[in-house]
Amino acid sequence: MEFLNNYAPADLIVLIVWGAIFLTFIVKLFQSICLVPTKSAYVVERLGKYHKTLDAGFHALLPFIDRVAYIQDLKEETIDVPPQECFSKDEVNVEVDGVIYISVTEPIRSSYGIVDYRFAAMQLAQTTTRSVIGTLDLDRTFEERDLISAKVVDVLDKAGEAWGIRVHRYEIKNITPPQTVRLAMEMQVNAERERRAIMAKSEGDKQSVINRSEGIKRETINISEGEKQRRINAAEGKASEILSLAKATAESIKKVANVINQEGGQKALEMQLSEQYLKQMKGLSKESRKVILPANLLDYQQWMNTMGLANVNKNKV
Repeated sequence: MEFLNNYAPADLIVLIVWGAIFLTFIVKLFQSICLVPTKSAYVVERLGKYHKTLDAGFHALLPFIDRVAYIQDLKEETIDVPPQECFSKDEVNVEVDGVIYISVTEPIRSSYGIVDYRFAAMQLAQTTTRSVIGTLDLDRTFEERDLISAKVVDVLDKAGEAWGIRVHRYEIKNITPPQTVRLAMEMQVNAERERRAIMAKSEGDKQSVINRSEGIKRETINISEGEKQRRINAAEGKASEILSLAKATAESIKKVANVINQEGGQKALEMQLSEQYLKQMKGLSKESRKVILPANLLDYQQWMNTMGLANVNKNKV
């Protein structure tokens, strides 16, 4: 207080002014030192006009002349697009929201080319989404999300060239139809599922019937083939048997003829026939048999004549 009392009021005011100027200079001197972090860009103006862009690192500016006008973050960032109402081609109102992934590529254009590139990108994404959905039916809006996203990215890229930004992608988060439409869609999905289940069951029943009929058909064919082969084998066996009997009979007849032609053969044949004749006559004595015989049954010579053996004997004599 004694130090201040030694000065006049005017001198005190001058001292305060100079002190304020000195403090201001010190503050501005410290403010002129810039430490720019990685993936950031500082836009510097000199006397109100763009001067340069500072990259990551240490930089010193001129106090009271240079100032950092804009600080741009070069990292990729996400911008939520708020829900908006859109009308599809078939006059259905749906609510659509999404998210944009963008990054600053030219800090000068993003600072001076537009007031707020984030807000501009969000508005452009909304208008483009409305226009694209307006060309699609409601069913296709759920299937063509990639088409909508690609169209929005294409429009934002063209605008981003002037804004100094790059749009990496745009993703639709939700497409929400009205409650009545959702109920109708659920009923349609359930009906489609039931139809597919009925179709699958009918196809299964059809295939089962076909398989059973094919099995019966093959079984019938196998049985008929087996029966055919059995009959062929039986016929071949019967034919072989008949052929064998015929050959044996022919051979026996041939041997009998040879024996008859030999000396004493005729007598042997007559003796054998006589024995057979007597055996047959002996069987007629049974009371249980009823036989109708010719009148000359006991005439042995007549039976020989009937068979031609008596004539053969006479010719040989």
